Amino acid sequence: MDKWLRLGSVTKAYLCALLLACLVLPQISHADEDEDARGDLALNGDAICTRCHDEYEEYTVLAIGKTKHGTRADDRTPSCTSCHGESQAHLDGSETEDTRPALDIVFGPQSPTPVSQRNETCLDCHQGGERIHWQMGAHNANDVACTSCHQVHTDHDKVRERLTQSEVCFTCHKQQRMDSQKFSRHPIEEGKVVCSDCHNSHGSAGVKELVRDTVVDTCYQCHAEKRGPFIWNHEPVNEDCSYCHNSHGSNIDAMLKTRMPMLCQNCHEGDAHRGLPPEENSRFTTGRACANCHTNIHGSNSPAGNIGSRSLRN
Repeated sequence: MDKWLRLGSVTKAYLCALLLACLVLPQISHADEDEDARGDLALNGDAICTRCHDEYEEYTVLAIGKTKHGTRADDRTPSCTSCHGESQAHLDGSETEDTRPALDIVFGPQSPTPVSQRNETCLDCHQGGERIHWQMGAHNANDVACTSCHQVHTDHDKVRERLTQSEVCFTCHKQQRMDSQKFSRHPIEEGKVVCSDCHNSHGSAGVKELVRDTVVDTCYQCHAEKRGPFIWNHEPVNEDCSYCHNSHGSNIDAMLKTRMPMLCQNCHEGDAHRGLPPEENSRFTTGRACANCHTNIHGSNSPAGNIGSRSLRN
């Protein structure tokens, strides 16, 4: 210990570096051996594909290296053949034609490979979690391929980015595209609310592929102030928000399906206020109609106990 203390700082630093090298170098050597043993797991086996499919192609397949599908340090990283099959005929080429035979599994809109086989390739790794209900989902039932929405060979998958996700969904859902452009809407175009905030496109236990089991639970994720509990609850609010609202957009304020009082009269009789003189009936059709008096439509804490004031302002 005394000899160590008498050594200079430079000498100490040199000895520490030498000791560290003795400890680390054998590990690096073993790591190189492990990488060689892994083969395709380190994407070394993809060299047979990338000798032709390089960065000069119009469709840059090498961009997959910028995604999680191209992470060399992850043992779960797939190779080309993990998704496209061995494709030996494609590798060998054709003796009679200039073009090579297709891959065993081809993705894309014009693919001859059945949708179920293409999706099964993806589900080999991406099963469970948010995709646990895929087999019972609407997209699977309608033979929608994973690659109809997702782009694998790019570091910017549009459906996974908030500003471009709706563009992908609206390719099929035309009515929702139109609704989202109406006067009263969610800020979908701005990327503040996106389709996946409410829907799980991979399937769900709830209705309409919702992320929660019910419509109201899904809406309460953002509109918690409507949850209550209140002294007086408006029953439709507890059952289904879509009774009154079109969640994708409407040309009526607050995304209502119909203007008041017609909306309210779907459930409440039009002559419910028959005791009032005729000159006062205009309050039900002017301004905010029913909401002129019943301001807390989603529920009220008014201490008044009679039926006529259940939803009146507090």
